[in-house]
Amino acid sequence: MKGNTPDHLRRLLLKVPLMAPILSTLPASAAGNAVIQSTDKKHLSTIPASGSTLLLKNAEVIVTMDEKRREIKNGNIYIKDNIIVAIGNEQNIPTTADRVIDLKGHIVIPGLINTHHHMYQSLTRVIPNAQDGELFKWLTTLYPIWERLTPEMMKIATKTSMAELMLSGCTTSSDHQYVYPNGIKLDHSIEAAQEMGMRFHACRGSMSVGRKQGGLPPDSIVEDEALILEDTQRVIEQFHDASRGSMLRIVVAPCSPFSVSEQLMRESAKLARAHGVSMHTHLAENVSDIEYSKKTFNKTPAQYVEDLEWVGHDVWHAHCVKLDDYGIKLFARTGTGVAHCPCSNMRLGSGIAPVRHMLDAGMHVGMGVDGSASNDSSDMIAEVRQALLLQRVGFGPDALTAREALEIATLGGAKNLNRDDIGALAPGMMADMAIFRLDAIGMAGANHDPVAGLVFCNPGSVAYSIINGRVVVEEGKVVTADMPVVIEHHNKLALKLVAG
Repeated sequence: MKGNTPDHLRRLLLKVPLMAPILSTLPASAAGNAVIQSTDKKHLSTIPASGSTLLLKNAEVIVTMDEKRREIKNGNIYIKDNIIVAIGNEQNIPTTADRVIDLKGHIVIPGLINTHHHMYQSLTRVIPNAQDGELFKWLTTLYPIWERLTPEMMKIATKTSMAELMLSGCTTSSDHQYVYPNGIKLDHSIEAAQEMGMRFHACRGSMSVGRKQGGLPPDSIVEDEALILEDTQRVIEQFHDASRGSMLRIVVAPCSPFSVSEQLMRESAKLARAHGVSMHTHLAENVSDIEYSKKTFNKTPAQYVEDLEWVGHDVWHAHCVKLDDYGIKLFARTGTGVAHCPCSNMRLGSGIAPVRHMLDAGMHVGMGVDGSASNDSSDMIAEVRQALLLQRVGFGPDALTAREALEIATLGGAKNLNRDDIGALAPGMMADMAIFRLDAIGMAGANHDPVAGLVFCNPGSVAYSIINGRVVVEEGKVVTADMPVVIEHHNKLALKLVAG
């Protein structure tokens, strides 16, 4: 951060075996050091002779996040089916394809990765009585409304949230779904994701400890623990795809220390590891969260998850705003991840997560928009900007750079989700990318450093979004859904839900 010292985030990512070999070399730290060639003739010899192909040509800048963090000027990307085959300059890339998109005046980045969300909450944005409360007040205000959710509402909320994510540069998202009233199943969210074309990590969340047992949620909205585990196993066996390039993975995700039992946490961890799936929960979100853990378990949140074996490369926790030094060292040592959600943390007055300290300690950190009732947005590129600004408020003007913030939202997110096939643009990686216009009003004057401009400025919606080699946003419009119809339906159901 100071002088020519390499970014601390890049140093810590180099330590992560999962991302090898794409994270084996320190990057250039500024646009002026950009490398303008990234493909040699040996890659051309591996380009298949058949299959659907897509050529993206003449991009002003391609931000690769590859092993050298190359930023390619006047670059091209050649895609076969759902995989990047070649990336570089015109002389090294085929000049024809089944489809060619001219990206003159555009910047290409790896698709942003959202590692924490509650998509159903898009139906309960800016509820008046919940606008000004901290976490526990906010939750207890909204629980009674969420009890009335239906499968139809869950599906439309998921589609709406995913469209907003896509338009803001997100190509992979998790969703922490932990309320299941009125016949709702995780299947409804999965169905919506498949229709939208989003790469999806569906988190089978749960709440089992109601108010009678000392928990926060009402007893009417919690589930029986045996049924939770049974349904979690069902969705893993029915839907989880562990293969490289998977479009759908299942995550085991009990909600929080104040809504599930220690026994459910232990059994959930056993179930997840028996099936080789990841684990996710909320942790150390605010002062009330810390006080609850100490009072109920006589442990700090870090001690709580350590005792329950909820640490490791297969675990990531949301927020960790109040994670103590012991927890930071524990997470760094065990490879445990954190989803940083700056907008939600600010909206609820939870505090400033010590992301700079986490990175310096060797932790990996991803980005999350959190629920659309506590953000109240699903705008990933805006979340990247907020992360940059909030760290500077808390820890000084050099606490986080624009490129570090982008790296958190790409490679950091991939690590959280335990993946090595997304988060960077390089041969062999999945063809997930977001493409922004450089001539948008919010980017005027940012041509001195357009990569930093994406974070410091307001690039607006993407021009194109490509997920798994498929164009899902074209010229600023979602092509996988009739969005005016979706939004109208969403608004009607939102009013119905709140009215009761």
